[in-house]
Amino acid sequence: MDFGLSADQQRLYDGTLADVTRDLPGARRRESSADHFAPDEWATAGRLGLTGLCLPAEHGGRGLGALDTALALEAFGRGCADTGLVFAIAAHLLACAVPVRDFGRAPIRDGMLGGLARGGLIAANAMTEEGAGSDVGRLATTAERDGGDYVLHGVKSFASNAPAADVFVTYAVTDPSAGFLGISAFAVPRELSGVVVGPPLRKMGLHGCPAGRVEFVRCRVPERYRLGEEGDGSAIFQHSMGWERACLFAAYVGLMDRQLRDCVQHARERRQFGHGIGEFQAVSHRLATMTQRLESCRLLLYRACWLLDQGHDATTAAAVAKVSVSEASVANSLDAVQIFGGSGYLSPAGIEQQLRDSVPSTIFSGTSEIQREIIAKGAGL
Repeated sequence: MDFGLSADQQRLYDGTLADVTRDLPGARRRESSADHFAPDEWATAGRLGLTGLCLPAEHGGRGLGALDTALALEAFGRGCADTGLVFAIAAHLLACAVPVRDFGRAPIRDGMLGGLARGGLIAANAMTEEGAGSDVGRLATTAERDGGDYVLHGVKSFASNAPAADVFVTYAVTDPSAGFLGISAFAVPRELSGVVVGPPLRKMGLHGCPAGRVEFVRCRVPERYRLGEEGDGSAIFQHSMGWERACLFAAYVGLMDRQLRDCVQHARERRQFGHGIGEFQAVSHRLATMTQRLESCRLLLYRACWLLDQGHDATTAAAVAKVSVSEASVANSLDAVQIFGGSGYLSPAGIEQQLRDSVPSTIFSGTSEIQREIIAKGAGL
């Protein structure tokens, strides 16, 4: 075993952190329905190569594997205070661009990947429906064959990036009698007739990432926009979730890293009863526990990404990493609020924002409960 980063990996991490800290430090968002990322911020992320980390170099990406993609996202999450923006770009890349990369037909892959990699196109993952959250087998959106086209009809209730998106990677039932084998995947351009996008939804956190409803009203989608073969949708979705669960949560490792450093600095500077509060065991042990969670999560996530890069089945490892990182991020954020006290509860310090940004991580990409079901199945139940 070698737990050290290679020289190239260290340069990747350090370079990404320096670039993000300089050019994309992130704004503090106060209103989820209006105050999301600006076009110039997305363009900057594209210029820095963040929108195409794991996309092929011939299409303008950086050609990175899962572990190196995670390292860059970790640095992004550490250097950018707007976790919503980091999440928006990671979701665009992992839940949307990866399926186009791996399952798109040549004309669509060649036509879309360049824009997705460079940030000229913004992608949204349109899977969740009112009656199909964790139970993705209950999709109500349908895609009926009509000559060389599919006619999509249905409503997606929550799609990250939707209000700003140019492309929707979506899933619909093409054969109602085939169960999970009757779902197909599509990369739907926004300009097609029948794509109706709702306004940004009001959310608890991740304000930098707009989310909205997407309705397909008898939307005629040419067959060339189908990803994979008809009926491959469930496998394509699970493939994208493997990448998302293994890599996206590196952004939260970065957030926890930045958060811990801020808490340590505050514990050194803040004085009560004539002492720095870090001298009190109640604070120092809380910081030790935060460190324990952070380092455990980092190792679990790196292992899941390594397995993915080696071509091994990373399903259980990614689930373990995902549930560990997401729940640790919430726990560490609660500890951070407690360490900062009253100032942590107030908005200007940005500590309460970290908590609000962490809570949804236990829900998206599969809830903690679903991850534990995957882990139990992997254990042999």
